[in-house]
Amino acid sequence: MTRDVPAGLAVRRLARVTMVAAGLAVASLMIAPGQAIDLSHRTDLTDADRARVGEILRAPEDFSRPEAFEAMSAGAATSKKRINRDAFSHPTANLSFEEQQTFRIGNGIFRKLWVAAPSSTQASDGLGPLYNARSCQGCHLKDGRGQPPLPGDEAVSLFLRLSVPPRTDAEREALAARKIQSVPEPTYGGQFQTFAVTGLSGEGRMAITYEDIPVTLSGGEVVTLQKPVYAAVDLAYGPMQPDTMISPRVAPPMIGLGLLEAIHPGDILAKADPEDRDGDGISGRPNLVLDAETGETVPGRFGWKATTPTVRVQSAGAFSGDIGISTPDHPDPYGDCTTAQTACRALPTGEQERLGPTEAPDPVMDLVTFYSENLAVPARRKVDDPQVLRGKALFSTLGCASCHTPKYVTSREAANPAHRFQLIWPYTDLLLHDMGEGLADNRPDGDADGREWKTPPLWGIGLTETVSGHTRFLHDGRARSLLEAVLWHGGEAEAARDGVVGLAPDDRAALIRFLESL
Repeated sequence: MTRDVPAGLAVRRLARVTMVAAGLAVASLMIAPGQAIDLSHRTDLTDADRARVGEILRAPEDFSRPEAFEAMSAGAATSKKRINRDAFSHPTANLSFEEQQTFRIGNGIFRKLWVAAPSSTQASDGLGPLYNARSCQGCHLKDGRGQPPLPGDEAVSLFLRLSVPPRTDAEREALAARKIQSVPEPTYGGQFQTFAVTGLSGEGRMAITYEDIPVTLSGGEVVTLQKPVYAAVDLAYGPMQPDTMISPRVAPPMIGLGLLEAIHPGDILAKADPEDRDGDGISGRPNLVLDAETGETVPGRFGWKATTPTVRVQSAGAFSGDIGISTPDHPDPYGDCTTAQTACRALPTGEQERLGPTEAPDPVMDLVTFYSENLAVPARRKVDDPQVLRGKALFSTLGCASCHTPKYVTSREAANPAHRFQLIWPYTDLLLHDMGEGLADNRPDGDADGREWKTPPLWGIGLTETVSGHTRFLHDGRARSLLEAVLWHGGEAEAARDGVVGLAPDDRAALIRFLESL
């Protein structure tokens, strides 16, 4: 897939950018005055742009009515399709006809079931040999959020990351140089894979037990949280190293990823306050990662701990770790199969001379990356509902917006013209925050320590049950409702969480109503 833009398409996009710019100019007259925003880092903008963007990004002071363009969660890219189970599967609304065709081809590869080598289905050859799912869609069903396994089920959209503390100078140097984010477990690798091709054993089974934690809310309601405890059992390749650290990760929703990639890096770094110099109790920091394509150190944006810089890097990592498919970015056809797993390494691969040196050569990676970058964010619902507006005001008053930053204007220099200069509402700062002992996995990952998690985007969160058929939230799906997800917040978010506990029941219902509208 080329990123070159045909001349006619460039003209149409210029028109769209001009329309968005005009919208910003109008909007700036409607926004109540608030704290000035320093955008001196936005070198992609002209002085006039900076003035307009600064006005639109001011925090609102009037919560009696929606902000301008608030219903358009992803700017001109917002999907206005009917809300149903396919709500997360539509293309970015401002794609050209030709780009929509590319999107649909990428969708086909995203849904494709890979098969073990050798097979007669050569275009799908190369599964595993160890794997967590047979397709991208297997984890991101309907492009939505994964969930913990039900009793008796094998985990598919939830897996365990594995790592050990560095043992050698070479491993310590690789971590310091950001060439690796963590040190894989010597036998089982960086990911616990419970499935394998015929004739090979999966690595074992994930066991989950739960501990009940009651929380009493103002008004007398008692909510019982379920704290999961994870273990890797029935190990097929011998014991793990005793100091192995495990971290559960559920598949996140796929919408809006290209727009998150288009947020100017300066907008992320400007919100970092690792020493909490402003004294507000919030001290977010970026997970700085090495961009292998450019060689630069940049803020991570994707993954539950912001460990990857781009959608392509995230997608290639999933191909390798989740499905065991090699790509130009991860050329090892054995995926996460370690050299200690000799039976795995002895099996045939899906590499074929006629297709090139990897099992999923370009343009496969380009097509899947384009698809992943362009899954549209649905429009907000009920933005002018009085209860939603009341909940929005509480969200701001309680400090939730300190980390769940509501809005950005994307870079004019974004790689995809459809993502440029859009007013978007993702509700994330993409920074790491200490979330307290209750959510700690005690496993470092790049710059993230064992208590830190990236602020996840909230756009689309109210459609989880519609799209995915469940209401399981947080990095491992432990929360069974939005209220439970809030109550799990600790560390830097503890004050906001306590504020929610202390709300009158009607106010708490309004806050949840607001989240459901996102």
